[in-house]
Amino acid sequence: MKCTIIRLRCYSPASPLTSHFNQRIISLKNASGPTKVNDALQVFDEMLQRQPPPPIFQFTQLISVIVKKKRYSTALILLDQMKLMGIPANIYTMNISINCHCRLNQVAYGFALLATIFKQGHPPNLATYSTLIHGLVIVDRVFEAVELFKKLLRDKLCDPDQVMYGTVINGLCKVGHTSKALELLTFMESGSCKPCVEQYSVVIDSLCKDKMVDHALELFAKMTEKGVLADVITYNSLIHGLCNFGRETEAAKMLRDMEEEGVSPGVDTFNILVNSFCKKGSVEDAELAVQAMLRRGLHPNVITYSALIDGYCLRGEIDEAEKVLDGMVEKELMPNIITYNSLINGYCKKKRIGNAMRLFQEIQDKGLIPDVVTYSSLLQGLFESGNPAAGRELFDKMQAKGLAPDICTYRILFHGMCNNSQCTDALALFQSLGGKDLVKDVVLYTILIDGCTNCGKPNLALDLYDELLLKGLEPTVRTYNAMIRVYCQEGLLGKGTELLRKMEENGCLPDSFTYNVIVRELLKKNECQEAEIYLEEMINRGFMPDHATFENLLVRIPDVGKDSHLRTIIQKLTNGGRKDT
Repeated sequence: MKCTIIRLRCYSPASPLTSHFNQRIISLKNASGPTKVNDALQVFDEMLQRQPPPPIFQFTQLISVIVKKKRYSTALILLDQMKLMGIPANIYTMNISINCHCRLNQVAYGFALLATIFKQGHPPNLATYSTLIHGLVIVDRVFEAVELFKKLLRDKLCDPDQVMYGTVINGLCKVGHTSKALELLTFMESGSCKPCVEQYSVVIDSLCKDKMVDHALELFAKMTEKGVLADVITYNSLIHGLCNFGRETEAAKMLRDMEEEGVSPGVDTFNILVNSFCKKGSVEDAELAVQAMLRRGLHPNVITYSALIDGYCLRGEIDEAEKVLDGMVEKELMPNIITYNSLINGYCKKKRIGNAMRLFQEIQDKGLIPDVVTYSSLLQGLFESGNPAAGRELFDKMQAKGLAPDICTYRILFHGMCNNSQCTDALALFQSLGGKDLVKDVVLYTILIDGCTNCGKPNLALDLYDELLLKGLEPTVRTYNAMIRVYCQEGLLGKGTELLRKMEENGCLPDSFTYNVIVRELLKKNECQEAEIYLEEMINRGFMPDHATFENLLVRIPDVGKDSHLRTIIQKLTNGGRKDT
């Protein structure tokens, strides 16, 4: 009865008090900052105390302000308070509640509310189903979202709009089913609800991430033919995709095309190009891209300068990298940990460990927290500079700070220890990892196998190889090469050649190193005819003998006048070399 009274007694939309609350809600929608939610809660309390209460649409508008601030639990509490005060729920309040539960990863509650909607006689609307589908996508239950979407179409429960289609398309791309997303996009094109740039952009981006850039360009052309205008997000995805394949020239043309179409590139657009140029060592081109940014009135940000610093460091031009860092500080741009990581890595590559360690301390003094990349770069620098004790100490400090080493850190650590004659310690540490996924990393096994071989512990290398096979790990070409080297050093050439054939049977093709090791060992044993067979095979596969193999060949060529297939092979190689030059 109480609910009925409140439903009947409420302010009309034209009443002065309703207008007063409308103005305050509009003001809250336009406001920003931390006080926004507190102000909204204060208005809610005032509205709740009014008798009769304001229209329910004002409550939903106010709660929507809180939802947009991602205060989902708070919104649910307010909805419960409305219910306790006898203010009846409607489809709009129910939809808000479903949305909040879904955002809190409580999709089951969302579907429970759907059942309540049916029981109360409120027909669910498009927003209800869209919210539930979006909730399923959020918690990675994409296939359930697709099934619900199909049911809506099959049973004609609602007519999906661009938002719902977009949610399903985004979900399919999220789980790597780009082809299915493309099928749904094509289905949209044939229906009454045509796709807009948002749906096309999601699929184009996913195609680029799937290394199908040409397909993305085809879809882009199809989209524009249909009169759908690309936006900056579409162009950014294509430019990024082209850059990832080293097609920077096409990416630069795409940037010019977008400007001709009236779409202004943003800082993010230029950052893609700057980063790509820097990664391939073309820092001059990256600097030109920065100049192009400035001419357009765009301001390079931390990402721009960090990419430039990384580019200079990759080329070993540390002084130039330092100038870029000084320049960004002058512009009152605060370098982040990524910026400093690039510089620390650059110092380490140039063996300037003192500079790297000083910068490491400096960034901590500034309140920045070193991450796994920071420690990994320093570890590599310390080990490569012949300072394994300091490397181990740094590794221990990293763990003491609660920072878990990743697989790259362990690879650097074990490689450094093995190269500094600490194979036994490296092996003990590896075995102490126990059930961690790290012990299933074939690269770690390969590092240790190689390390044990170099340290004169071939039996340990053989045991490690047997262990990785027992774990079902697939050896890589480097693993096979390390084992072939072990067999050759132990005088077990037959096992080495047998492993060469076995690796091919397992779908792992030998490389130049594989053949050079085998050929050298055969030549050392004066098994020249057998060496010739592998040498021919090696050359036919596009590999060349290295310096050590070539020297072994030269000393085994008989005097002039005597027939020799080896001489023929070498003449073929040297003539081929002359043609190349």
